[in-house]
Amino acid sequence: MRIAIASAATAALLFTTPLMAADMVFTSWGGTTQDAQKAAWADKFTAESGINVLQDGPTDYGKIKAMVEAKGVTWDVVDVEGDYAAQAGKAGMLEKLDFSVIDKTKLDPRFVTDYSVGSFYYSFVIGCNADAVATCPKSWADLFDTTTFPGKRTFYKWSAPGVIEAALLADGVAPDKLYPLDLDRAFKKLDTIKADIVWWSGGAQSQQLLASAEAPFGSVWNGRMTALKESGVNAQTSWEQNITAADSLVVPKGAANKEAAMKFIALATSAQAQADMAKATGYAPVNTESAKLMDAETVKTLPDQQTASQVNADMTYWADNRDAIGERWYAWQAQ
Repeated sequence: MRIAIASAATAALLFTTPLMAADMVFTSWGGTTQDAQKAAWADKFTAESGINVLQDGPTDYGKIKAMVEAKGVTWDVVDVEGDYAAQAGKAGMLEKLDFSVIDKTKLDPRFVTDYSVGSFYYSFVIGCNADAVATCPKSWADLFDTTTFPGKRTFYKWSAPGVIEAALLADGVAPDKLYPLDLDRAFKKLDTIKADIVWWSGGAQSQQLLASAEAPFGSVWNGRMTALKESGVNAQTSWEQNITAADSLVVPKGAANKEAAMKFIALATSAQAQADMAKATGYAPVNTESAKLMDAETVKTLPDQQTASQVNADMTYWADNRDAIGERWYAWQAQ
């Protein structure tokens, strides 16, 4: 679960400035990812439709719930985690998507529900600053081996698909036997490295930790390793048993600009828009026609090409269990 609060200045602007009739609001996680979404999707949508897309963020699930319950929704399209999308749809927090406007026939069916479509698709990989260590870990077992690979290592702070799966894979659980997650076994394994974990709460922080060598290796989003390498760091990525998940695009229940929201999602998930997003971020497109619009060198670096040992996180399982897992996760972190 990514816990995030919108900046006071942005919130004040949105809540005190009346939106024009031709305005809508897109909310995402900020940073380089939202910059890419703005360039690949929002700016082009405005050029084609004349509808101005205001940017807000970061995404905050508590805020979505509060706005829906108060019937005062100011966000029209929101980028959320896939397990949240599945749970929130069932809970009545989201609008059903209009698939007469959004063409889902070319979208990866793993990331399509009545209430959401994929935004982009990413992998948790083992990232390493090769200049800071003698040897980089290649497997999840390596990452949990503090004897062969001493020092600090970094993992995602929030309760979400990725870390628990990595712990179980490191402990020898077969990928096809991961679910239902054996939480007792996972936390026992995590206990073995808890003192050496530096938590990252956002993608930019994971980059900083590796670049500074405060934690020279760890579990990070693949797109952040792409950005790290482009910044000049000797960044090495191991795709062994990379764990996939996806962000999703949703429309909160009662959104003021629902019609524009559906059109925005239609453009955002189109082949060219997804290709442009993939080229900018290193995350995989959810449109199955996008690969042919990218050069071969870019395509081969994306998560959807790293399938030899790939592990797909079970979003349905997480949607059904995210609250119970989260309660135990945060209690364990606080111990």
